[in-house]
Amino acid sequence: MTASPFASRERTTKERILGAAETLFATHGFAGASLRQVTAAAKVNLAAVNYHFGSKDKLIEEVFRRRLDELNSRRLSALARIAGQPDTKLEDVLDAYIRPALDLSRTDGGAAAFVRVLARAYAEHNETLRRFLSDNYGHVLRQFATEFARQLPGLAKEDIYWRLDIVTGALTYAMADFGIIQRKNDVAERDHREQAAEHLIRFAAAGMRHPSISSSTATR
Repeated sequence: MTASPFASRERTTKERILGAAETLFATHGFAGASLRQVTAAAKVNLAAVNYHFGSKDKLIEEVFRRRLDELNSRRLSALARIAGQPDTKLEDVLDAYIRPALDLSRTDGGAAAFVRVLARAYAEHNETLRRFLSDNYGHVLRQFATEFARQLPGLAKEDIYWRLDIVTGALTYAMADFGIIQRKNDVAERDHREQAAEHLIRFAAAGMRHPSISSSTATR
């Protein structure tokens, strides 16, 4: 059954609003980008935003949901293929966590702007957004933490979460592709992404495997 023209128009309008919001949030932040700017960029009226999302907070949530639902579905699928297997290595678990995110950041359709939106989420202390991300995607981190604990039985749960936080920060930076290493003109995008993944996985594995930091050392 084919979608009706009305349904197609509705999806197009919603996608235009989400695309415009994503770009503006990336540039100006969540507080700095107004709904008036979003409607102007999407070429819709305010009623369309209210109809599809209801409020600015809900629009922000949908910007995240549009990307993170797919990303975390890919992560969990990759994790399900290896979790609990006797030949699974720490690098395999990191690959399942890191590679889908790098793939997302290099796709067309505005994903690069979303990476900047994601960085804003870490930088801006928006408790409503923090709660939304925790409620909807916290289970993904918990599932990965469980597998990391299986791979690293000598680490305390707190150590694992500290290291997973740090890996996530490094991953967000790598997704932004804003570091010293830039893709050379004679290197294909796919090859550059593969290099980034391999470097980050090896670096993260070394950090995850480091012996636990004692409280006395940590407080010096």
